[in-house]
Amino acid sequence: MKKIVVISGKGGTGKTIFTASLTDLIPGPIGIADCDVEAANLALLLEHVDLRSRPFSGLEKAGITQDLCVGCGLCKINCRFDAIECQDGEYTVDPVHCEGCGVCVDICPEKAIVMGPMRDGTIYLSRTSKGLMSHAELCAGSGTSGLLVDQVKKEITGEMGDEKALIADGPPGIGCPTISAVSGMDAAVIVTEPSVSGLHDLERLVRMARGFDIRLFLVINKYDLEPGMSKKVEDYASKEKIPVIGCIPFDQAVVDAVRKGIPPTRQDSPASQAIRSAYDKLAEMMELV
Repeated sequence: MKKIVVISGKGGTGKTIFTASLTDLIPGPIGIADCDVEAANLALLLEHVDLRSRPFSGLEKAGITQDLCVGCGLCKINCRFDAIECQDGEYTVDPVHCEGCGVCVDICPEKAIVMGPMRDGTIYLSRTSKGLMSHAELCAGSGTSGLLVDQVKKEITGEMGDEKALIADGPPGIGCPTISAVSGMDAAVIVTEPSVSGLHDLERLVRMARGFDIRLFLVINKYDLEPGMSKKVEDYASKEKIPVIGCIPFDQAVVDAVRKGIPPTRQDSPASQAIRSAYDKLAEMMELV
C-alpha cells in the first residue's frame, strides 16, 4: 500500500481540491483521510455517508470536586494560565485556559482537584464511492490537533485491507499537525502557488519535510497568474531535486466544481487536464498502476 499526503506551506493553495482530485482518479478502493482537523473540508467535495463517530480526548485537564473544595484559593493563586475562576465563592476550572500542568492538583490541601479527560473533538468514519474516509472536527480552543491527526490516520488504517493506496489531505504550514500528517507516509505532494509568500512557505515546508524519510513532489497551482514567480518556484524545485509533476492553470471551471461539491476532474477543463497529467506522473513514479 502506498501512503501519500498532500500538504502546503500556506493555506489557500488548492491543496484540498487537488487531494479530492487524486481520490477521484486513483482506481479504487482506496483509503482516504482528512488530516486538516482544524478545517476539515475534504468531505465537502466527496459524496459520503457517515458510518460512525466517536469522541476524542487529548491531554487531561483539571477539574474541581465542589464537595471537597474549602475555597482556600491556592489553586487560583498558583495557576500560571489564569484557568481557575471564582464566582460567588465557588472555584471552577476554565478548560479553554487549562494547560493540564497539574500544579493545582499537587497544591490542593484537600485533594479536591483531579485530572481527567476532556473532549477535544470528534472523529468520523464515512463511506465514499472510492472507499472509507476518516475525518474529524477539533473543538474550538483545543491545542491537541497533532494528536487528533494521528488518531484520524489510525482510524482509517485500522479499517483498510487490500486497498492499494491511502490518500491524506494534510494541514497547511509546518506545525505539529503537519508533522503528524507527514509521519509514516511514503510520499508528500506539495501544492504551492506562484507568489512571494507561496515560495517562502514552500522553502520552510521542504526544510521540515527533509527530516522524514519521504519522497517529495511539487504541484504549482494557478501557475499562469504570475509566470515569473512560477519560474522561480521551478528553479527552487530543480535545486532541491523535487520533481514538478504538474502546473495547473487558473480555471473558472474549478470554482464551478467546488460550488457543485465535486472534484474538478469530474468535468473537462484545462485545469482538469493538468490535474490528470500530474496524477499520471505521480502514479508512474509511485507505481500506483
